[in-house]
Amino acid sequence: MPTSPLRIATINANGIRAAFRKGMGSWLEGRDVDILAIQEVRASTEDLQGLLGEEWDVVHDPATAKGRAGVAIASRHRASIHRVELGPTDFDSAGRWLEADYEVDGTVVTVVSAYVHSGEAGTEKQTEKYRFLDAMEARLPELQKHNELAVVMGDLNVGHRTLDIRNWKGNVKRAGFLPEERAYFDRFLGAEGEAGYNEGAGLGWVDVVRRHAGEVEGPYTWWSWRGKAFDNDSGWRIDYQLATPALAARVKDVAVDRAAAYDERWSDHTPVVVDYAL
Repeated sequence: MPTSPLRIATINANGIRAAFRKGMGSWLEGRDVDILAIQEVRASTEDLQGLLGEEWDVVHDPATAKGRAGVAIASRHRASIHRVELGPTDFDSAGRWLEADYEVDGTVVTVVSAYVHSGEAGTEKQTEKYRFLDAMEARLPELQKHNELAVVMGDLNVGHRTLDIRNWKGNVKRAGFLPEERAYFDRFLGAEGEAGYNEGAGLGWVDVVRRHAGEVEGPYTWWSWRGKAFDNDSGWRIDYQLATPALAARVKDVAVDRAAAYDERWSDHTPVVVDYAL
C-alpha cells in the first residue's frame, strides 16, 4: 500500500459476476484502489477471489439466503482482524455488515462494508430495516472507541436530506426517504440546520461526500435501470462513506465515478472513492 494517500472505495456491485461481465474489472484496473468495499456480492468467496485476482486479500460475509446480499472487503493488504456480528444474537445480519482492520504503514484503519435493507413501508421488510439501523446506531460509538480512524461505507439505502434525492417530494412516503429513516442519520451526523451538523453533531460521524461536495443536489450514486433516470440524472445518493472525525480530517479527495453514458454502466450504483492521507 502507498504511504499516502490511501484510496478507499465502495460499490454496490448488484451481483459481482454480472458487474465484471459488464466492465467492473476494467474500472478497478484503472482506479488504483487500495481498499474496496463491495455490497450485493451475490456470489461465493471463490468466485469473488477468482474475479478480483490473487493480488487482493478478500474477506467476505455471504448472506444466509444464497444469491442474496453479501458484503466483502478487498484490499492490497491483509486484514489483521475481521468481524461480522451485528446486533442481537437472534438478528440475522449475515451478508450485510463486515468490519476489518488494516495496518497501513504502522497506522490501523477500521473499514466497514455495510448493506442496509431496502425496506418497504408498512411491511415486515421495513421492520427488519429498522432493526438493522438500530443495531448500526448501537455499534457506531463502539467502533469509535475501537479505533479513532474508522469508516463505515456502502449502500445504506437512505437519502438523508432533500439534496440527496432528485424527486424527493414524490418519495416522502417510500422506503429510503421516510422521516423515521432519515432520523437515524440525524443521530449519526446531526440534523440539517443543527449546530455542528456533519462537524461532530449527533454521534459525531462525518458524511465525507457531503462535506466535500457542499450544499448541492447529489452527487447521486444510484439510478433506476428503467426509463430515463440515468440520462436525466434523476437519482438517489444512498451510498456513503461515513468517517470518524479524525479520519474525515485526513480526506484529500473525493470522487463519485458516474459512468459517461447509460450503456457504460456495470451496476445501477456507482463507486464512491475517497483518498485519505495517513
